[in-house]
Amino acid sequence: MKNKIAVIGSGISGLSIASILNETNEVRVFERKSTIGGLVHCDRAQDVLYHRVGGHVFNSKNKEILDWFWTKFNKETEFVQAKRNAKIFFENRFIGYPIENFLYQLDADIVEKVMAELVDINKVGAKDPMAYDNFETFLQNTFGSTLYKLYFKPYNNKIWKTDLSKVSMQWLEGKLPMPRLLEIISANIIRKEEGEMVHANFYYPKSGGSQFIAERLAYGLSVTCNSSLEEIFIDNRSVKIFGESFNHIIYTGDIRKLPDLLTISSDKSFKYNDQIKQLRSNGTSSVLCSCDANDLSWLYIPEPKFKAHRIIYTGNFSPTNNSDLLIESHRSSCTVEFSGICTYEEMLLELKMLPGNLTPIDYNNEPNSYVIQDHETRKIIQAYKEYLKPYGIHLLGRFAEWEYYNMDKAMEAAFGLKEQILAANKKVF
Repeated sequence: MKNKIAVIGSGISGLSIASILNETNEVRVFERKSTIGGLVHCDRAQDVLYHRVGGHVFNSKNKEILDWFWTKFNKETEFVQAKRNAKIFFENRFIGYPIENFLYQLDADIVEKVMAELVDINKVGAKDPMAYDNFETFLQNTFGSTLYKLYFKPYNNKIWKTDLSKVSMQWLEGKLPMPRLLEIISANIIRKEEGEMVHANFYYPKSGGSQFIAERLAYGLSVTCNSSLEEIFIDNRSVKIFGESFNHIIYTGDIRKLPDLLTISSDKSFKYNDQIKQLRSNGTSSVLCSCDANDLSWLYIPEPKFKAHRIIYTGNFSPTNNSDLLIESHRSSCTVEFSGICTYEEMLLELKMLPGNLTPIDYNNEPNSYVIQDHETRKIIQAYKEYLKPYGIHLLGRFAEWEYYNMDKAMEAAFGLKEQILAANKKVF
């Protein structure tokens, strides 16, 4: 007899685990919105594709993920492969990314300070990144105070809007390059480009953007939209949602809402409920624009005088992302992104300051997109997972696990949960 499994949320995490488990289980997906996709949802505005939160692309260094993904898609006919061309907009000019590989493009006095600091760091001996207590200390002791003040501090303050000394290093593992002095010197002498980051090269759908990925993963699944979860009821016999019993519930929604959704008979409350409810996140505001033609993929904007922190040139990811009108006028499209909630008027003022002759097409405010970890977050989330597991409830995804997952990392987490689900014939109370 097949297990009945409910998946709450139809973002990449929910759709991935549902697709993985669907062949051997009876899987139902419930989505509170009218459309699937979560943060990777795309639609069109004035016939221009709009990634309303971020600009999601695919690649992975995990062979299991790659093998599974390409059973769902045709790499040759349905995707384009692109090379990442990212820049940094600094002092009204374009600097290569990552900045430590392009120091030669900065003013000579800055380069001298940076190199002196990097040499001093090397003399002391660079630590393993995970040996540092917090994100601020890591940045200062890896790149030196000059680069920290010019680039890393203002850029990360924009995104996270928090004291970087309170941010745990654990969330960074596997997400950023960890350069050494010799690598930085070599890159600047031989003008070597960054090739180690997972998205240095990436795949992108020829049509439909990341919404195409979501819809393909949803193919063959039972997905019910407009289903807002109000209670998860648990007694000594069953776990129920929407009045229906399931063997397992995989929750990919906002973990901060979960304590108030759970009704558990004859049990004490989770001791960290208050801390769960107080987890911090930032929203995202973005404006879709037409722009001058260019060859960029991402542009990072560290200077505090700008509110925006990056521009994503999604019009360069696939020609179908642009309207015929843009193509005929030799222009392209991009998304200007801000951390936090900005008014449309604030974003319009910003566009006038940024490069590319930006003209607004549409805008969006997403209340919850960047999750923020501190030193206690992972301990609390892990304890919550252990508390919920005997009831057949599992946490998965960016907002349920409070991890800053990209698309490939969300899929990896789904595979990590798969073995646990398949090993349990039924929940144990």
